[in-house]
Amino acid sequence: MSFCDARATGHGKLLSVAATMLMVCGLTWTAPAAPAHADRNQCAPAGVDSATVLPKNLTKGAAIGQDQQDTTATVAPLSSVRIDALGLGTPGVLTVGTLSDAPPNICINPTGQFSGFDNQLLRAIAGKLGLHVRFVGTDFSGLLAQVASRRFDVGSASIKATPARRRTVAFTNGYDFGYYSLVVPPGSAITKFSELAAGQRIGVVQGTVEESYVVETLHLQPVKYPDFATVYTSLKSRQVDAWVAPAAEAMAVLQSGDPAVIVANTFSPGDFVAYAVARENQPLVDALNSGLDAVIADGTWANLYTQWVPRSLPPGWKPGSKAVAAPKLPDFAAIAARHHRKQVGPAAPKSALAQLRDSFFDWDVYRQAIPTLFTTGLPNTLILTGSASVIGLLLGMALAVAGISHSRWLRWPARVYTDVFRGLPEVVIILIIGLGIGPLVGGLTNNNPYPLGIAALGLMAAAYIGEILRSGIQSVDPGQLEASRALGFSYSAAMRLVVVPQGIRRVLPALVNQFIALLKASALVYFLGLIAQQRELFQVGRDLNAQTGNLSPLVAAGAFYLILTVPLTHLVNYIDARLRRGRAAVKPQETPDMLVSTFGQEMT
Repeated sequence: MSFCDARATGHGKLLSVAATMLMVCGLTWTAPAAPAHADRNQCAPAGVDSATVLPKNLTKGAAIGQDQQDTTATVAPLSSVRIDALGLGTPGVLTVGTLSDAPPNICINPTGQFSGFDNQLLRAIAGKLGLHVRFVGTDFSGLLAQVASRRFDVGSASIKATPARRRTVAFTNGYDFGYYSLVVPPGSAITKFSELAAGQRIGVVQGTVEESYVVETLHLQPVKYPDFATVYTSLKSRQVDAWVAPAAEAMAVLQSGDPAVIVANTFSPGDFVAYAVARENQPLVDALNSGLDAVIADGTWANLYTQWVPRSLPPGWKPGSKAVAAPKLPDFAAIAARHHRKQVGPAAPKSALAQLRDSFFDWDVYRQAIPTLFTTGLPNTLILTGSASVIGLLLGMALAVAGISHSRWLRWPARVYTDVFRGLPEVVIILIIGLGIGPLVGGLTNNNPYPLGIAALGLMAAAYIGEILRSGIQSVDPGQLEASRALGFSYSAAMRLVVVPQGIRRVLPALVNQFIALLKASALVYFLGLIAQQRELFQVGRDLNAQTGNLSPLVAAGAFYLILTVPLTHLVNYIDARLRRGRAAVKPQETPDMLVSTFGQEMT
């Protein structure tokens, strides 16, 4: 506790910094144990004892077997697969775009590795083909576009192979089926899908088949969220009236005592779950189909399915090609009956204070989150921000000088650049550079989006920094430049040694504010797709939120941002005040010898 006590003894303006450090230290070492219910790891195989049967309230509709029209009759033998003909971005490596927030199918486990049923199965398939796997996290709304543009070789995210999506990407044979669940707060009047109506807030994850189901089948306009954890949190806080969710994810995130219940289910008509591949890369589709049949035949699929998503298969459906034998699975119905327990109902209504405590102050989750935030999120945030700041300063200074130039060939390009990069949203610029320019420079970056993220942040920052520096330079009295020229300085030397330093001093607070904004904007780099070791603070907190079902990791990430930004703000205020006051004059100290010498002089 000595470190925390020391940090808490700041003075003056640094008291807020000390308070922030004290909070984090307290979360790490002195937080009292709390009866948290969200401390279980959702990104772990639940095991066969968690087996379930298909819900009895499934809506009777199109049979799952209808998707057999898109299933291949047979597959090529593994011995005929040529690895060099698979069109991989990196030879011998299967680059996979996936998610981190949809357990038990796709998630990041506490060790920082992408896991879940879908990803573990793909690892097994790649092993049959002799390929290494490199998982990259991204956002679901951009996943299929990134697969289509060859940013990823494969998309693994429990993707339903719908006819609309087949116009963008190709799909392997199915390795899983899916159905929707209707999740509502306890006591809701909504008990089935047909009772959803206009005017209700129906939550879905953007870009999913659940969104399509609500829009195209129910003819309603849903509330769109970026991930499953956010929409479920909104449901628990009653910000939405219902959540149309993938059944597996809904069953995984609902915990005993949560203020949410599943009231209805319905099959996804005619669409199986498959891996997405670029449409023109049929050799890779065929190879993955061969690997899928191989892991079904040797029992690997059945073992993974039993451990991760143990539930009865719908009648008439099986994974893989039509030729492969149906997998041998345990009797899930008997296991479910044997381990049946009385279902725990939803929790009693809580006060607003209790809800805040449970959602944001789970001390066990803080202890789990802080080490990962410190070792993974913090270094990456500093690298992204620091590198982009250097680019922004150098390019921003060039833009500032060009902006005040008398040559229109310099002034107008600088003006256009500034207007474009300040006028577009940050996420749009990052996606344009990452998805548009990324494929063109893939050879230079080895298809790593990290440098592209730094470049995008730096180019955005340059537009703002250039305007800040230009205004600072132009605020310097013109007489400073004229006096410098009169003393014999050249124009460039006068600008470099006299005008620019004064201009920078005047806009120092605005520059630091821009660096703080850049620090927070670094979270948007995740949209380009990063491996687990490249995640910054916000994404680490978001992934831990998905693992635990609790918002405490996001609060912990916010504390780290405060630790970075608050001292920086106070430091620049101190420097600015010091520069404005100047250094206090130091009076020469009189010594006894000087006094003797003075008084010993004779008057003349």
